[in-house]
Amino acid sequence: MIDKPSAIVVVSAHWEEPEATITAHPKPPIIYDYYGFPPESYRIEYPVSGSTALAENLVEALEEKKIPVRLDDERGFDHGLFIPLLLMYPSADVPCVQLSLLSQLDPAEHIQIGEALSKFALHNVLVLGSGFSFHNLKVLLGANSDAPDPDNEAFEAWLIETCTTPTIDESARTGRLVNWSKAPGARYCHPREEHLLPLHVCYGVTKSACIGHAELTIMGKKSSMYFW
Repeated sequence: MIDKPSAIVVVSAHWEEPEATITAHPKPPIIYDYYGFPPESYRIEYPVSGSTALAENLVEALEEKKIPVRLDDERGFDHGLFIPLLLMYPSADVPCVQLSLLSQLDPAEHIQIGEALSKFALHNVLVLGSGFSFHNLKVLLGANSDAPDPDNEAFEAWLIETCTTPTIDESARTGRLVNWSKAPGARYCHPREEHLLPLHVCYGVTKSACIGHAELTIMGKKSSMYFW
């Protein structure tokens, strides 16, 4: 359990921009950025408010770290935000802003974004990385998705060790995450890394081992989540 935050910053795997981009719409619309799902999935509502003030504060924090950033006062919230928050805070009473990934997908730069956001954790702002530790859709949707999968298991073991082991020096932990693609099974689990990089932002907020994690199985594949 975590205390209810005063605001939430969501880093979604489903939004990429050349520079860090932050939603500034006071009442962001819902973006149904998926296809082929049942009709009711396109009737989901999550009428949460945005926070222009928080968005502007995030811009200042990123600019202080010399990270190119801009506001977007038109974009709504994609399912990387409204699906998890519908489960976590169904009353939609915690203001939210969404932060894009960088389209160049550089892991070190995403850790630096997290470092820039670190001061917001002191003000009861939750930084939520919305991604997936296994995101090979071809395998997930394949006929043998429930078969034993050594590459999936190897990458999960590496990721859990990297994020949870308190005795790993932070420079070494950062190096492991920056060079994640060298881990066993890495490119099998992430042919493209957009679903992994929200984790890098969250790690950057504290630059420490996580204080909790959960392991689960989704569509026959091992996956994990982390709490700092």
